[in-house]
Order: sequence, then structure tokens, then C-alpha cells
Amino acid sequence: MNATNKVGLVLEGGGLRCLFTSGVIDVLMEHGIDFPATAGVSGGVLFGCNYKSRQPGRALRYNIRFKDEPRYMSWKSLRQTGNYVNDEFSYHKLPYELDPMDFKTYRESDMEFYVVCTDIEEGKPVYRRIDDADGEGLEWFKASSSMPVFAKPVEIDGHFYLDGGITDSIPLKFLEGRGFEKNVVVLTQPKDYKKKKAQLYLLLRLWHRKFPKVAQLMRVRHKMYNAQLDYIAEQERSGKAFIVCPDDTLGIGRIEQDETKMRNVYEAGRRKAEELLPQLLDFLGK
Repeated sequence: MNATNKVGLVLEGGGLRCLFTSGVIDVLMEHGIDFPATAGVSGGVLFGCNYKSRQPGRALRYNIRFKDEPRYMSWKSLRQTGNYVNDEFSYHKLPYELDPMDFKTYRESDMEFYVVCTDIEEGKPVYRRIDDADGEGLEWFKASSSMPVFAKPVEIDGHFYLDGGITDSIPLKFLEGRGFEKNVVVLTQPKDYKKKKAQLYLLLRLWHRKFPKVAQLMRVRHKMYNAQLDYIAEQERSGKAFIVCPDDTLGIGRIEQDETKMRNVYEAGRRKAEELLPQLLDFLGK
């Protein structure tokens, strides 16, 4: 069941909160609902790519399997490598050996898959279409999800990148600019959520002192994010956006590795998708 050609899918980030997104897209896959284009940020990229590779359940499976593996995500990895999410394990061993990503299916899928990164020298968002996740594609995935302080900047072709959420947390306007007049937006916070000002300005200045725009951007990120929420609500009222989000705060941290919480967040996404399925099909014109 293909969605209307001009309906896109937007996936917010949020670390492990994005297991909610995984639950949502797994239900969509089970019901044969496809989108011609997806734009994701951070965890929305890492988990959302399984939509294009047609691997429901994969994100929850490997996060539970490796939740106690210090080579996956750990303070030890951060101390030793500068990355809380270990580079070698997460972007090499895991997708190629331990829980392989279906690169062939991803490559052959018609879905356009865009990732958002932040060029931390220019202080601007960069949008990259990833048609092949193998090799450099995974580097773009990593760049989109590399959080300030918790990860080193990712260098690609002489440019340095961090998490796309720094400059464009919910890339709805990007897909609209690509001609997608209607969009489904999956959020990982409830509708009434408002982001507060970050309290880590001095730490960010020290941690990323070679890239001063990181601290500057994070200082005003809450304003950008809240303005995006207002715009999404406006588009929903006009019938141009369909929002899927949790009813309440999900109760899981970005880097939390509690199995019960992970399962609960995933199931919350599944329940919400099933609950909204009739309205979603109407929005898609089905």
C-alpha cells in the first residue's frame, strides 16, 4: 500500500526515546504502508533506516541484546574513544556481523531517505540523501546522531559534523521544500512538551572549543525547537501534517539501557500507531 506520492515522513530524534518511533514504523510496515521519502534526525535516522531496509523489530532487538555490552554504549567507551556510542562496535561490527543490516534491500528500496547533520564550522544544517547505507552511508548516519559532549565530531570530505538536531530537530520544512505538501510527523515527546534552555553552555564551550558555534547553537536550540513545534501544530490544523506522538513523557533517557523501559517505549509506539491507523489511512487518502 503505497502512500500518496506527495506525502512524506518526518522522524524526530531523541536517543532511546526513538524506540517509540521504531514501534510506530514497525506497525506501518506490518500494514504495508510506504512513503516515497523520509527525513530523519539522530536516533530517528538510526532506527528509521530499518523502514527502508524492511527490518521490523531490529532496533529493539539489538538494543536489548547489547544493553550490557560496554563496547556498544558506555562511559568506558566515552573515556577511551571520545564516543559514548562506540564507533567500531556500533557502525562496523553490529551492522555487518552481529545484527546485519539488509543493505541490499535498503539500496533497492524506492524510498528517498534523508539524514540531517550539523556542519559545526558553518553552524548550519546539512541534508544528505542516503541511497546506499553501506560504507559512507553509515558515516552520515553516525554524524547525524553524534551528540555534543557525548561524541567526537565526524569528519566527512573535510567537513566536521555533529547531531542534526542542533540545527533542525524536526525537518518538516525540509520535506515541504522537496515538494511533499503533506507529511506524517513522528515525535518522541508529547504534544504539550516545550524544550527548556540548555544549562551546559560553559561545558560545551570547553568540550568543543575548536568549534565555538556548537555552544552558540545549543544556547538557542530550545527556541528553534519550540518554534518548530508551533509550526507543526499549525500545519496539523491546516490538514498538511499528521502527528504521531506519545501521550505522556516516555520516561526513558537518551542513553538509558533499562530493558523494561526500552520495551515499554517500543510498545507505546506500537499502541499509538494502531490507535491512529484509521485516521492515518484517511490522511493518506486510503
